[in-house]
Amino acid sequence: MLRNAPSYELFTILIVLGIVFIASAKMVFPKRFNDFVYVLGNSKYLKIYSREQKFFDKFDAFLFVNLVISLTIFIFICLGYEKNVLIPTVNDLFKLSVGISIFILAKVLLERLIGSLFELDPLIDQYLFQKITYKNFFGLLLLPINLLLIYRFKPSLILLYSILGMLLIINFVGLITSIKTNQSLIKQNLFYFILYLCALEIAPYIILYKVFFHN
Repeated sequence: MLRNAPSYELFTILIVLGIVFIASAKMVFPKRFNDFVYVLGNSKYLKIYSREQKFFDKFDAFLFVNLVISLTIFIFICLGYEKNVLIPTVNDLFKLSVGISIFILAKVLLERLIGSLFELDPLIDQYLFQKITYKNFFGLLLLPINLLLIYRFKPSLILLYSILGMLLIINFVGLITSIKTNQSLIKQNLFYFILYLCALEIAPYIILYKVFFHN
């Protein structure tokens, strides 16, 4: 059986931490948080707050921590599915969370660097803001999903694939939204934008897939 009583404590601590950071985002930025939760069906949030974005944004930082926590738990559940065991250690969860953080942050910094090299800063800045927004939104959804997977439902292959499919759909919606918002800029720099997508949106995930599933 995948769920195991000794494993509850660490997961509970992480989930509580995720809730704390979400609550902090809502408490410090109440209006922005209320706009954020409707981002999937309403572009109001993206239009308003993309103009106010900073290199370091406290609101996104709060939600990013929850994203890393939620992804750490979910990926651990996925990796433990085949072994039919869910007994994490502090070391396992720490390494996984650090790896996720480094991957996401390094990717964002590299994307900003390439945007500057190709003189696509306005396009890349808006694109990154929208992409980070949708990732943080997925982190918000993933927290209650993790709760259900740990304490209520036994994870199944179909269920895990369904959740991964939801992640892809949310990312796809974010990409389409970005393209629609920046049509004129993309048309002017179509070749560079396609090159950017292939190098930094497709290639890294193909590499990760091969590392985890073809070793």
